[in-house]
Amino acid sequence: MASERYNPREAEPRWQQRWNEAKVFETDNADPREKYYVLEMFPYPSGRIHMGHVRNYAMGDVVARYKRARGYNVLHPMGWDAFGMPAENAARDNKVHPKEWTYQNIASMKAQLKAMGLSLDWTREFATCDVEYYHRQQHLFLDMMEKGLVYRKQSKVNWDPVDQTVLANEQVIDGRGWRSGALVEQRELVQWFFKITDFSEDLLDALDTLDQWPEKVRLMQKNWIGRSEGMTIRWQLVSGTAPSGHSEVSVYTTRPDTLFGASFLAIAADHPLAKEAAAQNPAIEAFVEECHRHGTSLAALETAEKNGIDTGIRVKHPLDPSWELPVYVANFVLMEYGTGAIFGCPSGDQRDLDFARKYDLPVVPVVMPADADAAGFEIGDTAYDGDGVMINSRFLDGKTPEEAFQLVADRFSSTLLGNMPQGERKVNFRLRDWGISRQRYWGCPIPVIHCEVCGVVPVPKKNLPVQLPDDVTFDQPGNPLDRHPTWRHVGCPQCGADARRETDTMDTFVDSSWYFTRFTAPWEDAPTDPKAANHWLPVDQYIGGIEHAILHLLYSRFFTRAMKETGHVDVKEPFKGLFTQGMVVHETYRRANGAHGEWVAPADISIEEIDGKRRATLMSTGEEITIGLIEKMSKSKKNVVDPDDIIASYGADTARFFVLSDSPPDRDVIWSEAGVEGAHRFTQRMWRLISEAAPNLATVSSNPAKEGEGLAISQAAHKTLKAVQDDYDRLSFNKAVARIYELVNSLAAPLTRVIAGEGDKDYRAAVRDAAQILVQIVAPMTPHLAEECWAVLGNNELLSRTDWPRYDAALVVENEITLPVQINGKKRAELTIARDAAQDAIEAAVLQLDAVRAAMDGRAPRKIIIVPQRIVNIVV
Repeated sequence: MASERYNPREAEPRWQQRWNEAKVFETDNADPREKYYVLEMFPYPSGRIHMGHVRNYAMGDVVARYKRARGYNVLHPMGWDAFGMPAENAARDNKVHPKEWTYQNIASMKAQLKAMGLSLDWTREFATCDVEYYHRQQHLFLDMMEKGLVYRKQSKVNWDPVDQTVLANEQVIDGRGWRSGALVEQRELVQWFFKITDFSEDLLDALDTLDQWPEKVRLMQKNWIGRSEGMTIRWQLVSGTAPSGHSEVSVYTTRPDTLFGASFLAIAADHPLAKEAAAQNPAIEAFVEECHRHGTSLAALETAEKNGIDTGIRVKHPLDPSWELPVYVANFVLMEYGTGAIFGCPSGDQRDLDFARKYDLPVVPVVMPADADAAGFEIGDTAYDGDGVMINSRFLDGKTPEEAFQLVADRFSSTLLGNMPQGERKVNFRLRDWGISRQRYWGCPIPVIHCEVCGVVPVPKKNLPVQLPDDVTFDQPGNPLDRHPTWRHVGCPQCGADARRETDTMDTFVDSSWYFTRFTAPWEDAPTDPKAANHWLPVDQYIGGIEHAILHLLYSRFFTRAMKETGHVDVKEPFKGLFTQGMVVHETYRRANGAHGEWVAPADISIEEIDGKRRATLMSTGEEITIGLIEKMSKSKKNVVDPDDIIASYGADTARFFVLSDSPPDRDVIWSEAGVEGAHRFTQRMWRLISEAAPNLATVSSNPAKEGEGLAISQAAHKTLKAVQDDYDRLSFNKAVARIYELVNSLAAPLTRVIAGEGDKDYRAAVRDAAQILVQIVAPMTPHLAEECWAVLGNNELLSRTDWPRYDAALVVENEITLPVQINGKKRAELTIARDAAQDAIEAAVLQLDAVRAAMDGRAPRKIIIVPQRIVNIVV
């Protein structure tokens, strides 16, 4: 009997409604079962989900559904990372309020995510722009302030004079604002900071405990924290060259062993000596201003051309006062790192070497490979930064760099400059405190008040929240809060005098640094219910993109520690397991007029294969289109696929199955129409086989076969069950898909026999058992199809509430083994034989192998040595 095709457009909304009505995915904190918290990084409400979202949330949903079936009490929530500049830009460009724009987008994206059939607990949903959420964030800020984890200081920022806002380093491109194109200015502003550096050592050391994180992410975090062991060395300024009032400059270095290779000192543009020199020299002043027009991120410094200017200041070498070195202002030295001053050893550092060659400074090799000849060792275009022995270093010659480090450190510790040691050992960190001040409206207001009498006064908790005013305008650049007629004016909570609110809002990274904790009890009046937070945290499986591997994860780790300090949680690490998924990529298409042709969307072209070559044409005109590189989906190159279109055409299960099937989840997946159609054919084939066999399976109970013609069917199903279970545990979704395809192929013939009415009761019971296993193991990936198949098989309970099946250990034992066969110590063949075969049976089988007979060439074996279940050795 032929069945109707599976219709996802009808089935998927129906099952979603059933799950919703039954409250299948709502999580009870009081549930006594073992907990499992799975979370995907929550999205920014841009208005549309993209295929990257589909892949990210499909992965998390597989984990949530699988763990739920395995008997865990699963928490799988969803929210919105909703503050930020895009909403203000939309307000300016589209004359719509950021709140209205944001909540409209949330509604649109929520509908799209629901169409995917994700097993989310929507009762815990919130957006970070909800007053109820940022109210508690302000509470946390005040608690951290009380603990000394918050402070204000004057800080240099990138200022866009057109947009009148602070820019992150990454938003400064070639010295200009990323959006306005205006030349960026370096300004000194009073900013709010979190004292993340208080936790530098702990944040670094604890990375070794995160054994369920990708090693590359842990390494990225270690490098960002940047612990280094070195020395702070005081260099005496040469009298007559130094500005009045300055007698020395401190330099931090990790390589005091290379001091005899020093040829210059370089200081930051904001170093006090640089400011003094700039005040006396217009050329230096101009250079300093040029430095101020470029981003200050390490990435920007590493890629920028290394430039400097001689200040005329000279220093005495700390190991030889008769040796003087020039002091340069250099664009690659930052005041925020170390002491804002470095010494350059060109022979051992490529950056210093490039700088020395440019400005014709000496290059003296001081470390050479252990087997090199000191007399002939020279530095060419590449610095030598390897290990070896010291040369040209006086009392250090012949020592290893490590030995030289110790000798120099000991000497400086015991040598006085003035009444202080000339140098001291110091551990330094690259990590700097987190500046959270943002000069914009659409963010969490910082809950402090500025009073001319009392100074900075925290808003009393009873007066929270400090709520954003709705009546703001975006008709001119800058922060609307600064020009609001009433909002900023407030009485001082301490003295009652006229005062003003802080108009800076918090960095949106703050919003995403504790949302996972709020999900554990979002209804609480306090920021957390500590009992619930301590029960659910850390998140067992966190899933998101590698682009968040540094800042978001580091800030979240800091924030959890700060919340521990303030009594809101008892844990330090927020994420036990971390998985970083790859991107969804797609071919690009352009009109065939060269590199500058117009990009064309995949939906507008058709592709056919002619004589083994793929040809793309524009469907509207027939014009030939150039097929380009496979790249990350982006609106600019139009190589995006709208998830709504895929769901409308094929259904959510097809989209989910494809993004999980095509490649390992940590690698990019190449979107292709052929791949999607293949996934769709799978869903149709599975439905046809199950639905057509269902009437003849309904008359028997599920029961695996232990013998007879059903044995092979049961073995295939239970072995696949065990393997897929292991794949899900390892997040190897693509491997699970491959095994499920194999099982469907294995069951096609038995199900076809059942459809035809063949097979006895025991055979049909084994087929039903295998079919149900198939449906259950595919359910985390294609939940709607699985529910439909489960129901047609006559099961009354929702599959989403059904326990994971158990494999029969006897059916997964491999009854055959493959033994390597060696002749005179050289492998010649392999023998596949029953695991429990007797020794004489193994000997006889080995001697019948064609490869063995050919190698023995008629000779009789002198000895056959069998290592049980390991190897067979023949001696001839």
